[in-house]
Amino acid sequence: MAKKEKEKKFAKKLLHKYRLVILNEDTFEERLSFKLTRLNVFVLSSIMAILLIIATIILIAFTPLREYIPGYSSTALKLKATELNFKTDSLQQVLAMNEKYFTSIKRVLQGDVSTVQFNRDSIIEAAKQDTTEIDLTPIKADSLLREKVSKEDKYNLFESATTNASFVLFPPANGTISEEYNAEEKHYAVDLVVAKDSPIKSTADGTVIFAEWTAETGFVVIIEHSEGLLSVYKHNSSITKSQGDLVKAGEVIATAGNTGEFTTGPHLHFELWSNGYPINPTNYIDFK
Repeated sequence: MAKKEKEKKFAKKLLHKYRLVILNEDTFEERLSFKLTRLNVFVLSSIMAILLIIATIILIAFTPLREYIPGYSSTALKLKATELNFKTDSLQQVLAMNEKYFTSIKRVLQGDVSTVQFNRDSIIEAAKQDTTEIDLTPIKADSLLREKVSKEDKYNLFESATTNASFVLFPPANGTISEEYNAEEKHYAVDLVVAKDSPIKSTADGTVIFAEWTAETGFVVIIEHSEGLLSVYKHNSSITKSQGDLVKAGEVIATAGNTGEFTTGPHLHFELWSNGYPINPTNYIDFK
């Protein structure tokens, strides 16, 4: 019984009503008054304390003020640390390459180079052999190789494909040309009809200098090649490369699509620019 009476008294104390009155000191006029209980005061104080804690956590976690708290690193320090980490990795690779290079030179200077064993008599016999007895009829593989080299020479942008084979341009995609290059109408490209999401490849080795979305031409990729050559790929559904990436000839850089305002169906808008001037891609690339 005594325990129940204590609980009742405690409950009455919590619910006992008080009146908080704010008076004018000179006139004793009542300005404001609040009816309060101990329970209300406790609940209100708890809520305010919780809100204050939450606001403090948010202020520290999501604002730059956290950088002034001991133990937190600033954004600038993180960026510098990341940059130094990349530089360290690059220096380690350079040192490893230099070490291999110096080791090779050291072996050559010391004469520690393996010799090639060959049969001297067989070489002399081969030199004495009559060339008229050798069958020089071209085989199928030789004909295919000759045709491939001839094709590369035909579509080579520069004077000779044999002097620098890296300048041979490869088709970014295979398809039917829906609109030809026309400088008079300022259509400095060829439009290739391709299936949606088919791979779009780099026409030559180079560096990606632009890979972004534009409202008119959708996803666009621009690659800078050697000798002042630029290749442009527009209306892609997605891009797989970012600005600054190095790409090889034939490497996939995007997927074909129908993005942008200036398109009427899935196709690739492909441009070639040499030293700031547009050139006809069909003069150097076979799209069939």
